[in-house]
Amino acid sequence: MAIRNRAHAACSIAVFGLLSGTAFAQSLPAPGQSEEGWRHTLGFYLFTPLRTTGTSTVAGVSADLDLNLGDVLDVLDFAAAGRYEAWNGDLGIIVDANYVGIEEDTVLPGPLGSSVNVDVRQKWFALMAAYRVADGTYGADSQRYTFDIQGGVRYNSIRQEIDITTPGPGVPPVLGGDQDWIEPVIGGRGMWRLNEQWTTIASLDLGGFGAGGNDLQIGANVGFDYQPWERTAITFGYRYFSIDYSDTLSTGDFAYDVTQHGPYFGLKVFLN
Repeated sequence: MAIRNRAHAACSIAVFGLLSGTAFAQSLPAPGQSEEGWRHTLGFYLFTPLRTTGTSTVAGVSADLDLNLGDVLDVLDFAAAGRYEAWNGDLGIIVDANYVGIEEDTVLPGPLGSSVNVDVRQKWFALMAAYRVADGTYGADSQRYTFDIQGGVRYNSIRQEIDITTPGPGVPPVLGGDQDWIEPVIGGRGMWRLNEQWTTIASLDLGGFGAGGNDLQIGANVGFDYQPWERTAITFGYRYFSIDYSDTLSTGDFAYDVTQHGPYFGLKVFLN
């Protein structure tokens, strides 16, 4: 049990969700984007959690998490995320894809020279429909605003795996494993044009609802689009993200109950 506890302590610095899906693209057409026929938006983005707190459980052993951004970046292997939206009038289609991989090798203290490899991967792929329920103007300058609702399904895959290597005969078991599930996801988003270059965005998405062991996954964002170029905008703001997942594997309880918050940054490309 001592080796297992040390291994899980190493696992506690591996964090899901450095990149997470958000409602970055838009039902509100960008300045210069035609509303005739289909219009398209590609988004590429990064969520950088300043603080991660919660509990991670592997093989029935739990560890409390309290990590800053530096702890995560130290063990980051690879991360990528993107979002595509297509709109025609008030109807939209949304595709959201995310991947983050974190890996850490640790040599345990003591004369035996045991080592631990921690491998954490999270990926998801969401397909949603959207409908623009409000479209109007406000203020003395008659700036435009929109509000849309979204709903669909999201495929999730999580790996939380600890591989212990010890000298001598025998092969220690690999702790943890991979979990995959499909869950419903719903969301809402408001956008308010401030002027020809600046737009405010606020969004909320909810997923899980008990499907596959994910009790509830929450993403909330408040931020801005700044569009200095005709077809490209910079997006940035602040994000809150939480997940409450649990299941039982052959090696024991497998759970991830975590809250994160921090800034996000991204780039949008507008097409017709």
